[in-house]
Amino acid sequence: MRVGDRVPDFEVTDQRGATVRLSSLLENGRVVLFFYPRALTPGCTKESCHFRDLAAEFAEVRAQRIGISADPVERQQLFDEKHDLGYPLLSDPDRVVARLFGTKRFGPLGNKRVTFVIDTDGTLLGEVKSEIDMHAHGDAALRILREADAG
Repeated sequence: MRVGDRVPDFEVTDQRGATVRLSSLLENGRVVLFFYPRALTPGCTKESCHFRDLAAEFAEVRAQRIGISADPVERQQLFDEKHDLGYPLLSDPDRVVARLFGTKRFGPLGNKRVTFVIDTDGTLLGEVKSEIDMHAHGDAALRILREADAG
């Protein structure tokens, strides 16, 4: 997937057991979809909490934070409750969505750590990749959104 491409629609379950479609999320504003390897692990917790802490900044640029991993619904719910994340965590246990976005990896980690910034029309505005800098994803996604607003 490249900047400017239309992102494929998908349907999965969130941490509350509700069915969620990307197209429905986009009706409420731009989406920052971040794939993480495994809920409740140190790196993923640091990254997810950074997204949580940037809530006001994402609201300013009219964007929603959406986390996604191969974890089951119950683990996503525990992750949200334990860290008071306050945004949707999507469960993709068969890694169908990860395959669509090219983030599926083999082995126990499930997904590569990649963030996709998606405009309301489903166009990919930007992509962030970093396996080791847990703050890079939220910070770069904000930069991409601000540049889109300025452009």
